[in-house]
Amino acid sequence: MSWQFVADVGGTNIRLATIVDGKLTDIIKMLCQDHATIEDAIRFYFSQHPTRTYTQGCFGIACPVNQDTITMTNHSWSFSKKALQAALGLTQLYVINDFSAVAHSLPMLEGKQVLQIGKGTSVDDANIAVFGPGTGLGVKHLTVTDSGWKTLDGEGGHVDFAPTTETDIVIWRYLKNKLGRVSAEDVISGRGLVNIYTALNEDKKLGLSTLTPAQISTAAIENSCALCVETLSVFCRLMGSFAGNIAMNVAAHGGVYIGGGIVSRFTDFLKSSEFRSYFEAKGVVKNYIENIPTYVILEPDHGLIGAYAYMNQQLARMKNEQ
Repeated sequence: MSWQFVADVGGTNIRLATIVDGKLTDIIKMLCQDHATIEDAIRFYFSQHPTRTYTQGCFGIACPVNQDTITMTNHSWSFSKKALQAALGLTQLYVINDFSAVAHSLPMLEGKQVLQIGKGTSVDDANIAVFGPGTGLGVKHLTVTDSGWKTLDGEGGHVDFAPTTETDIVIWRYLKNKLGRVSAEDVISGRGLVNIYTALNEDKKLGLSTLTPAQISTAAIENSCALCVETLSVFCRLMGSFAGNIAMNVAAHGGVYIGGGIVSRFTDFLKSSEFRSYFEAKGVVKNYIENIPTYVILEPDHGLIGAYAYMNQQLARMKNEQ
């Protein structure tokens, strides 16, 4: 019997799983730094299941994947896709961008794996958008083709930050003076939380000490710091406005999803924020966009699910072409 594996490779951790009857099993999480190469990490996982012969695999990785040689942005691992496939004895190995894996997971998620924010109803096989505030701001779009779902790649996190309120203008002006140009990522990310907090702190002349993103969000949730509450409120509002923009870009009637490691920590705060009202605040196209649903991804293994969905789709297409 041959086996399939999937992996989700970040700058700090690698998660691996085996596919059994279309489900993830035997999931493990390891520190990348504990293994000299990605081949060593995958071989270690294989060694935990010595009776299995793995022949097919797919993993999402946090870096560009358009060349055979993959060099991670936030880690020391570098490898050739072809050489890795040969070394592991695999008949197929698919390597995709980590946010592509997130995007491919979306049609598979349901029930408690996602949390809907506000109203709206998804349309089957319609375009989908996803963005993820984290270290940066990842953005992907997903569309249906004759051969299945396909991601539309780009650098949507680096579009210009578009202020819509006087407070936004204060933040934009502070960051413009500091950075020269202000992108969406500069306000919708971990460092974006800090940038908003710092800009408001300076504008109000409060003289408060610098905080980390986790400290800001925690203090806001606990309502122990008025500036942190305002910062997180602005952050949620800016996410709503940005989500509405990317929904309009591709007619995302399949929904707009929020991934990344930040937002799932304050979903109650998000639900009570202005996120959804600013998502819909699009003037003459408000009626067009208000029926598009918005979701937070709660499923922790969505990267692995997406890697499997992508591999399964590619294998099905190969079979059809034979």
